[in-house]
Amino acid sequence: MKRIGFYSIAAAVVALAGCSADVITAPEPAVNLGTCTNLAAPAGTKQLARVFAKGVQVYRYDGQAWIQITPSAVLTADSAGHQTVGMHYSGPTWEGIDGGKVVGTPAGSCTPNANAIPWLMLNAVSDGEGVFKAATFIQRVNTTGGKAPATAGMTGEVRSIPYTAEYFFYRPL
Repeated sequence: MKRIGFYSIAAAVVALAGCSADVITAPEPAVNLGTCTNLAAPAGTKQLARVFAKGVQVYRYDGQAWIQITPSAVLTADSAGHQTVGMHYSGPTWEGIDGGKVVGTPAGSCTPNANAIPWLMLNAVSDGEGVFKAATFIQRVNTTGGKAPATAGMTGEVRSIPYTAEYFFYRPL
C-alpha cells in the first residue's frame, strides 16, 4: 500500500499556494448533529469557518491492531471539492492556505454511522494569523469512510483509507 510522506504533503502545500482562503468564511449554516448533541458548540462561541475534507486516514498494523498514524486531506469550500482552502494533517492540524493553523485535542465523540470514522468535538489552539485565528473549538461531522481495516495485516503494513468530513470551526463571541 502507498505511504503518505513528506513529499506528498509538500506537493499539496505548493498546489494550495495559489488559492484563496476568503471562501471559507461564508454565512453560518446550521449544524445538524442529530443524536450527537454531546458535540454541540459551547455557549459563547460563534462559527468562524466551515470546510469540507477529502483525503485519507492512514493506519499502520502493529501486529495486533491497526493504529491511526495521521489524517491527510485537502480542505475545500464546498463538498464538490471546488476552491481548495487548506490541508489537514497530523496533530491533528488544519492549515489554511494563508498560513494560519489550528491544532485540535479530542474532547468528545459520537458514532452515528458504524461504517465511518466517528464525529468529533475538539478543543483547539490557533497559531498565527489567517482564517483560523482565534479558533477555540472544532466539530468533525458528516463523515464517510476512513475506518481502520477490518482484517489483520502484516506487521508494519501501512494502509490509507479514503474519507470525507465536514469541519466547523468556532471562536469566542
